Amino acid sequence: MKSITIKGSKRESVGKVATKALRNAGMVPCVIYGGETPIHFSAEEKAFKNLVYTPNVYTASLNVDGKKIPAILQDIQFHPVTDKILHVDFYQLFDDKEITMNIPVQLTGTSPGVLNGGSLRFTNRKLRVKALPANLPDFITADISTLKIGHKLVITSLINDDYTFMHPDNTVVVQVRTSRNASNVEDEDEEVAETAEAAAPAATE
Repeated sequence: MKSITIKGSKRESVGKVATKALRNAGMVPCVIYGGETPIHFSAEEKAFKNLVYTPNVYTASLNVDGKKIPAILQDIQFHPVTDKILHVDFYQLFDDKEITMNIPVQLTGTSPGVLNGGSLRFTNRKLRVKALPANLPDFITADISTLKIGHKLVITSLINDDYTFMHPDNTVVVQVRTSRNASNVEDEDEEVAETAEAAAPAATE
């Protein structure tokens, strides 16, 4: 998984007055959990742009006073009116410790059901997976090229040895449902095939 680097400095004081002063200076108070003790630091608000304001998912490489700490974004608080970032929590990563993250799903292929007028329902655009940090994917690929009208793609079709899905096996990721604009092409194809099979024995007699 790709990583975003964020540079910061340790906070000497974590009181309300110090926190307010940081925010007034365009800085964001942050905490890193998961290690022996929480690490309090601050970073410029603009440093979070590529980590927060994106549909993609990244790990974070936190450079705190020269010390690099791999982590993931755990929680973020925004101002209810201005949407400015008020506080960010990170969780430290360890090479031998599995973590759980929501990973975006990327569709590939063209659904024949959609071509025939069916409606594509992308019900789970992100899936929760558990894996070692090195095995976390940037996205999960879901091939819809075999989906006809009425067909669906479930978790068991996406199983990968590198990570474990934290969903029931019958969880629907994407499906093609019928719609008023759906054509009868698929039904017609099946009828033609059945007619040909029925006629075949007669032709050989």
